[in-house]
Amino acid sequence: MSLKNPRVFQLAVAGAGLIGRRHIELIEANPRTQLCAVVDPTPASRDFAAGLGVAHFESLDALFAQVGNKPDGVILATPNHLHVPGALACAQHGVPAIIEKPVADTLSAGRQLVATLEKSGVPMLVGHHRRHSSTLQLAKRAIQSGQLGRVVTVMGSAQFYKPDSYFEQGAWRKEAGGGPILINLIHEMDNLRYLCGEIESVHAIASNAVRHFAVEDSAVMTLKFASGAIGTFTLSDSVAAPRSWEQTSGENTAYPRYPSEDCYFIAGTQGSIAVPTLRTWSYAKDGKEPGWWTPFVEQVLPLEAVDPLAAQLEHFCNLIEGKAEPIITVSDALQSLLTVEAVRQSIATGKTVALQDLA
Repeated sequence: MSLKNPRVFQLAVAGAGLIGRRHIELIEANPRTQLCAVVDPTPASRDFAAGLGVAHFESLDALFAQVGNKPDGVILATPNHLHVPGALACAQHGVPAIIEKPVADTLSAGRQLVATLEKSGVPMLVGHHRRHSSTLQLAKRAIQSGQLGRVVTVMGSAQFYKPDSYFEQGAWRKEAGGGPILINLIHEMDNLRYLCGEIESVHAIASNAVRHFAVEDSAVMTLKFASGAIGTFTLSDSVAAPRSWEQTSGENTAYPRYPSEDCYFIAGTQGSIAVPTLRTWSYAKDGKEPGWWTPFVEQVLPLEAVDPLAAQLEHFCNLIEGKAEPIITVSDALQSLLTVEAVRQSIATGKTVALQDLA
């Protein structure tokens, strides 16, 4: 008796830029998925789709206008302002989607999407792909297990150097909205929320003292978590430093890796953990009084590394098949966007901003 062939999911990718093409590479490498269409209005994308031997559409409306040939899922790798319109179109046609981060370009648009999905019931996954990182998942399990005791303090860093060519290739990056707060910080806030729980309030300051552009090049913030933990986060795209997720985790091979460095340090009453090296420090259970004279037991948690984008695609297949719930929903992702908005408002007002005041 032969086993039934597993279902191969027909996926369309909207947006043929860098991230869209990376999604296409993963779709072609996964035996559970097949690319059925590229959706992008640019002439170059038409040639790109032809080279892949798949259908090309200039819009999602055109894709869904096909009779009897609806994709099993769509990956929305479009510009930020098109994330919500694209997701709404997918929901209208009952097609699950991965929505690249940020989930929306404004809080109001994100809330509109949440309300629509509550009525439609169409499953949506937000592309905060680090949620699928085996490193972050292992660190989260260690924290949730009580290994650290009660989490008391958190230190985070995203410090790196964007070259001059980065700004020359896109003049908009020198203007308001083009800086690391809106482009990079949302990943970090989502990581910290995933590891340590909800952020209750933030106080932040920013500077453009290095490049003197109309947008920040650095920011420092203090964070208060709903659990009572407090933390700091330093963000800069103008420093020669290796303390960022990309440069420490090794999950994106486009960046040089510094495997001895960490970008997060989480400390509790019984122990602490550094991420992504997964080094831990705790006191031995030998009857000695814990304290600064007592030596720590130092360990490194064993890790089986995976490609988080590949893991995300596998999760999406299970989602389409009804075998999994989204690891990060639209409403969850919207909370990360809300945290970034609180940072922006704190910088603008000089005051501490509680997230509940923005909800």
